[in-house]
Amino acid sequence: MEVLRGILLQDNRDFINVWNKSSKSTIMYENGKIYLENYQNCYSCVHAEPQLLYKLPKRSKLEKFEDALLCQSPLDRTLASPSAQKPSLLVLTANNWLYRLSVETGEELQRVYLSSKHKFRYLSWDVSQEMFYVKSVQNKETAFARQAGITHNTVMHLAIFHVFPLQIVGILDINKKVFGNGVTDVVLSHGVLVVSYSNKSVKLYSFEHIVQMVEKLTLGKPSSLLGGETVGDVPFGIPVNIQITEWPPVLFEVSCANNSVQIGGYPWHYIYTPMHKNHKGTHHICSLKDSTVASNGIQNMNCCSLESDGIFFHPDDSGRIVHSTFASQKEDGGDMCFGREFSAHVLFTVTSSGRTVKKRFQQLDDDPDQDTFRIVEYEDELDLLAVVVTNGEDGEGRAQIQLHDNQSGQLLRTVHLLEPWDETYRHELFFDKDTIVHIEQKNNSFCCHVYKLMVARK
Repeated sequence: MEVLRGILLQDNRDFINVWNKSSKSTIMYENGKIYLENYQNCYSCVHAEPQLLYKLPKRSKLEKFEDALLCQSPLDRTLASPSAQKPSLLVLTANNWLYRLSVETGEELQRVYLSSKHKFRYLSWDVSQEMFYVKSVQNKETAFARQAGITHNTVMHLAIFHVFPLQIVGILDINKKVFGNGVTDVVLSHGVLVVSYSNKSVKLYSFEHIVQMVEKLTLGKPSSLLGGETVGDVPFGIPVNIQITEWPPVLFEVSCANNSVQIGGYPWHYIYTPMHKNHKGTHHICSLKDSTVASNGIQNMNCCSLESDGIFFHPDDSGRIVHSTFASQKEDGGDMCFGREFSAHVLFTVTSSGRTVKKRFQQLDDDPDQDTFRIVEYEDELDLLAVVVTNGEDGEGRAQIQLHDNQSGQLLRTVHLLEPWDETYRHELFFDKDTIVHIEQKNNSFCCHVYKLMVARK
């Protein structure tokens, strides 16, 4: 990758706009592939310009894709089945089917029926545990039900799977009797069940503790919980085999603004904004072990713009935290400054564990005539930070991508985007080695712009 980085920074090389595409449905980019028409059409970005890999047959509304995850097979071990070794796209349909499709051809590799009782809608990863989960819609209590005295204890369900190969762990019932009232959301991360509440508190529970006493299930095999019927088949799907009756031990609890807390590093730390009004406009970085504030661990946000600053654990294992702010920055101590508005602070020594996950941060400023940082993208293989900077000169928003050395913060080169950048629309930017992908949402349509590294035109 050092060779590619050197080529990328050569004066005779530039990122050239090679492809543009519009769609009425969401456009997604993941690992060198662009998905259009709700994952029906897939384009590969490995060539000089994107090329169509496959186009799936049109699906009915009942069978439409609700959500999808890219699943890359492990390189450090061989799986029993050649099919399980193939990179795949995990797709959830509106009628509760989970499909595993080949990322190269769209061919169906495996299918699992989830349930006829619970409506599943979302897919998410727990990367470090090699697990993913499917989350159902929430059971909302209606006014009629309250008047009639009808109560529903179940808030939602999570269907948890191991990958490599695909295998069911179980379906977890999130209910009020165990987790209490006011549950607003549940996620699974690093083997921890994270539950958010309407009172702005966040509680962490050990998922390993929760699944200690459950009946094991095997896809394609009969289960006593289904009266001997096959797990993962129509019409029964997968039974709820994780039903806990006692409140599990709380590993960690914190009250924070907007139920927003980030956990990372080793030893573990967390970033949050306390609920008290005196702490509004600050980020607190504390030890997960005893909640002590880290040295230089209270960072003030700049509150002069419409959106607050952003802060996150740097995904490069360097022991740094990235704090993106509109306020002017000076190079001081352990800070490295990119321009005048972006800095990565060395707040305390931590090293992230597990696989590197790319992070993005977006901001909206209230002065379009000023240079403003919009998105920060880390390219881990090239060790570069891509910072999207916009300005409103001549009454039309324009954007450029500043590529910085991740270690020193030195500006190495600038890439100018040809298309206007309207800050009132939603934007995503992906920097993936020799490819830059810009996806924007304009009212009810989406546009995708692809730039490839090429010899610059004279």
